[in-house]
Amino acid sequence: MNTFSITSTIKRYPIDHPYENIKNKILGVKYELSLTFVGKTRATKLNKKYRNKTYLPNVLSFPLSLNNGEIFICPLVAKSEASEYDLSPDGYVAFLFIHGLLHLKGYDHGDTMDKMEQKYLKMFNIS
Repeated sequence: MNTFSITSTIKRYPIDHPYENIKNKILGVKYELSLTFVGKTRATKLNKKYRNKTYLPNVLSFPLSLNNGEIFICPLVAKSEASEYDLSPDGYVAFLFIHGLLHLKGYDHGDTMDKMEQKYLKMFNIS
């Protein structure tokens, strides 16, 4: 049973991260997750349609059930924001993936989530 898939609607996205291992560590091996890399237009449309927000997001995470969810990441946004977080553009995409996973796990923004993000960045040697 495959519990993880990656798709993309854009040509270039970082593929060298252990996405499935990170997913399994945070959400468990039985959690079904799809990760999709999207461009700016699709990210904006998803944000408007499902969250009624009009800004361009870097990551969107949607829980579909208790053990099933989706994450959408816009690498072009990540590329422009990475330096603010002292990460490479590819490293920042991995950070956004971790961020989305933690939201699916039930964490909200704040100190606890920040500490968890740093823990997983170190654990998976992401820079």
